[in-house]
Amino acid sequence: MKKLSPKYGRYSLLLHFAIWFLILSQCLRICFFVWQYNEVSLNVIDFLRTLITGLFFDLGTVVFITIFGILYYSIIPNKWIGSVLDKILIYFFTSLTVFVLVFTFFAELTFWDEFKTRFNFIAVDYLIYTHEVVANIKQSYPLPVLIGGVLLLTLAFLFLFYKNKAFTTTFNAKASLKTRLSVLLPTVFTALFFAFFITNNQAEWSSNRYNSEISKSGIYSFFAAFRNNQMKYVDFYTSIDNNKAFGIIKKKLAAPNSVYSKKNYSIHRKITDSLPSLKNKNVVFILVESLSGSFLKEFGNKENITPFLDSLAQKSVFFENLYATGTRTVRGMEAVTLCIPPTPGQSIVKRPNNQNLYTVCSVFKSRKYDCDFFYGGDGYFDNMNAYFGGNGFNIYDRGRGSVLSDEIKTVRNNINDDEVTFENAWGVCDEDIFNKMLKVADVQYKNKKPFFNFVMTTSNHRPYTYPSGKIDIPSGTSREGAVKYTDFALKALFKKAKTKPWFKNTVFVIIADHCASSAGKDEIDVANYHIPAFIVNLPQEQNQKITRQCSQIDLWPTLFSLFQWNYESDFFGKNVLAPKFEERALMGTYRKLVLMKKEKVMILSDQKKQAFYSWNKQDNSLTKIPMNHSFLEETISWYQTADYLFTNKLLK
Repeated sequence: MKKLSPKYGRYSLLLHFAIWFLILSQCLRICFFVWQYNEVSLNVIDFLRTLITGLFFDLGTVVFITIFGILYYSIIPNKWIGSVLDKILIYFFTSLTVFVLVFTFFAELTFWDEFKTRFNFIAVDYLIYTHEVVANIKQSYPLPVLIGGVLLLTLAFLFLFYKNKAFTTTFNAKASLKTRLSVLLPTVFTALFFAFFITNNQAEWSSNRYNSEISKSGIYSFFAAFRNNQMKYVDFYTSIDNNKAFGIIKKKLAAPNSVYSKKNYSIHRKITDSLPSLKNKNVVFILVESLSGSFLKEFGNKENITPFLDSLAQKSVFFENLYATGTRTVRGMEAVTLCIPPTPGQSIVKRPNNQNLYTVCSVFKSRKYDCDFFYGGDGYFDNMNAYFGGNGFNIYDRGRGSVLSDEIKTVRNNINDDEVTFENAWGVCDEDIFNKMLKVADVQYKNKKPFFNFVMTTSNHRPYTYPSGKIDIPSGTSREGAVKYTDFALKALFKKAKTKPWFKNTVFVIIADHCASSAGKDEIDVANYHIPAFIVNLPQEQNQKITRQCSQIDLWPTLFSLFQWNYESDFFGKNVLAPKFEERALMGTYRKLVLMKKEKVMILSDQKKQAFYSWNKQDNSLTKIPMNHSFLEETISWYQTADYLFTNKLLK
């Protein structure tokens, strides 16, 4: 390293630290290039721009990391430099910071392995729910080896600083006021510049999503997500006049059997069926963790990991061309309870003021159903208990407490230890949660209560552990094993349910919350939103394979139509079986909002940007095409109206 000017010797350790961080960050960036070499753009200009953009954001990151250290170095009097207190503070905080950053670099690798992205709002959520995340890490990785490795690397880097005399120079060099100000003021100026003028999405310069993600700094991205978890649509996205937006959506949702209320900014309508409503059927609704369409033999998988679900596809109402609205469980929950497009920022499940909304539970409650939510973990995670409890469901979970909050008037029931045969970081195995639901359904039947039981599974989630001896893939070895176990557990559920007196009058609905992976080189990886959905145990003549392109939000309106129910609706979903159903899918990330019609894909981005693509299903690629303004206005309308209704509490 080039020798530091003697007058800046006091800052020698900080300089060594900054250079170390920048080098390690670029090494991590190159590691991601190697990891995604088949999909990332390795054009020389793109490669260099990725590294240079990354270096720019790394500089901002290292400034934020070191600013308090620089402040300390700049205000401590010269007579205290090298004192015992000075050495203790510098050794301790330097060692701690290096340890945390080395651990963070490891965490970025595991996060990339799971999500193919730099830290984002998912990482922010994981920081909140430390119990589940720490348990997941312990069960997924050899923690002693990981911590030991981080500790050894930390000591190695500190030794490198020591060998280069960074500590010695820092403890022996004095600094004049001029020197101190010449370091402190530019640092503060740079920090303010990044804080007020640089946004994380400015790193997204490339049409190749991987290049854009690799251009980011993970730590910078984390704090950017922490600051921007909720986004008002009109502030960040292209908008149109509300009258026009609601007019477009009302036209899209119009049907011969529905009548709108007279309010302008509303989609509330009464839906009637020409045939008499069928007798109330019980409904068991199963939201399966990370069940990608690509796992099914029905969609070309050759590994035979879903034999039971593939058999159901032949004897159910099976949705062949249905797409998830998002990439997280809470998005799936939002879609199947509110039947609403994904609003930007956090899912409604995690937002404040999300109680007493008009959900599918409201429809069931109007028909005197008993509504219950079953989750094998602690429903505190992802705000599930507050959301479901605040919207009419009784709760069955593995939480240790019995109280939700004073505002939520519902019943919370624990899954007891004697009801659990296997449990991992995320909760009890799928067999156990299904058995709990069966036990509750027996009581509901005995009490002559029609029931709507909503079950959220957990087994198809890292660390992919499940009871041994159930399937031919050892527990904890692969995602494929977890998928096959979930399929096994579903088969066991149906085998037991068929012995129940309530089975003949019960419809089972199975759908994924989202795909196992959602990342690709394009802005939106369309294929990784494709999920299966089944409606099982209707009269045999109703079974069919639905080939129409549709969304998670269309599932319930379709089932209510099959039930021939009259009901009130604030739903954006429609009956897929209606003769004039217009095929389309709505999906997104927490920042990208998408309308897809057949192969045409419109993507709205924050900073009021939009792009129009043609999707090639064969290779899952997007090709830019000329803008279609009527398509754009329709896309805007779906999301602008959904955001308006929730923000203005019109979904209550």
